[in-house]
Amino acid sequence: MSNAALEKIYDDRRLFGHPVGLGVLFLTEMWERFSYYGMRGLLKLYMVNYLFVVSRQVVQGGEATAAGDPNAVIGWNFIRNLIDSDPTTPVGAYASVLYGWYTGLVYATPILGGYLADRYWGQRKTVILGGALMALGHFAMAYENWFFIALLLLIIGNGAFKPNISTQVGNLYRPGDPRRDGAFTIFYMGINLGAFICNLICGTLAATKGWHWGFGAAGIGMLLGLIIYIFGQSSLAPDSLTVGREKATEDAPATRAPLNAAEWQSVKALILLCMLNIVFWAVYEQQGNTMQTWADEKTVWPLIGSFQVPATWFQSINPFFIFALAPLFDMLWRWQASRNQEPTSVQKMSIGAGLLGLSFIIMVFGARAIGDGAGSWFWPVSCTILLTIGELYLSPIGLSLVTKVSPARIVSIMMGVWMASSFFGNIVSGYIGLLYEKEIVSNENFFWILTGLGLATGALMWAFSKPLDKIIARSQGDALAAK
Repeated sequence: MSNAALEKIYDDRRLFGHPVGLGVLFLTEMWERFSYYGMRGLLKLYMVNYLFVVSRQVVQGGEATAAGDPNAVIGWNFIRNLIDSDPTTPVGAYASVLYGWYTGLVYATPILGGYLADRYWGQRKTVILGGALMALGHFAMAYENWFFIALLLLIIGNGAFKPNISTQVGNLYRPGDPRRDGAFTIFYMGINLGAFICNLICGTLAATKGWHWGFGAAGIGMLLGLIIYIFGQSSLAPDSLTVGREKATEDAPATRAPLNAAEWQSVKALILLCMLNIVFWAVYEQQGNTMQTWADEKTVWPLIGSFQVPATWFQSINPFFIFALAPLFDMLWRWQASRNQEPTSVQKMSIGAGLLGLSFIIMVFGARAIGDGAGSWFWPVSCTILLTIGELYLSPIGLSLVTKVSPARIVSIMMGVWMASSFFGNIVSGYIGLLYEKEIVSNENFFWILTGLGLATGALMWAFSKPLDKIIARSQGDALAAK
């Protein structure tokens, strides 16, 4: 490609050493995650304490002061019978499964969203469509009878939005640019900044004004992200459908060429990592499922003056430590790289899965200490801090890896495949949660199970790291040689 064409793709304007477009994507994703996690932090408690019970909490954490009719929720009886037709099944069990399916499906639809962007609409149009659908879904949550319709809008919208916003981060950088991993770490900080402030706002509104105020605030956050994206498009890399992706090929017809043997090896390596990643997310997502139940029912939260800290603030602990610790780990990895001691991407992911497993040992001791009562916030908070370090070693590194290793003409599709691992992981997390909700095992043994799953996943990733690293290194070398 000519130098002039390259300049159209790579914007050399800088903001703190990175392309200006990274700031636009940072803020867009921050507000989108504000909306998603603001709603998600309320979701399970809303189902258990308001939507699917006849004696309802008007505000989160308040007394049950309103009468309700779960049967008025469109589709509830049908979905309830699909999950479990036993009338004695506790509502928490239904909520656990529904939570898992919802959080799973928002990571399944990105495969379709990535395909539509790569083949037909381009990333920009697909992101705008997805953001608009998500905003509608959040506002629809204000009408409890439309609960499942609102979830459907959020699931479809997220599928269009999520893979294509992440892909555009990678598009800002030339192949081999050493800033790429750092860019995804910064981008990941935006995700978690939104996830941190959302619970302080949405959770507080739900606890003081009512559930629907919290959901409405999530919708406003999504609209803000959409506005920032629309007005900031001039600083982003062009879509492959408008000027052709420089990383893929020099002519449009070749973008439809079949994958060669080396590219298929890269795809297979990513799919193997995605399969292992399923178990990571199945364990990790307990923080919004059973760990949120623990935070609500078995944790004594402090008073700030006369204000009682709501249990939903628990969801802000993980994102707070993400953006507090991410710069430190970025510096650590740079220091290790300068001494040729930095772990490879797959090794980092292995470390992350192992740390996730170790984090739940803290909850084992917490379960022993608390027993059948309620106890200190030290246990869930400490578990979450260690879990967060594990997440930093795996999730942003995985996002970066997909953009580096995927054949460029299917990068959005492969980002969707990566997110599909979260789909399966979240669904599995809902069913794992039944062990807790139905008291099939003791709390202590439940956390031992989570520990074992995390450690086993880390061990398998480490065992596969050498052959996978060779495939990954070869795919990156081919990309650089093509320049």
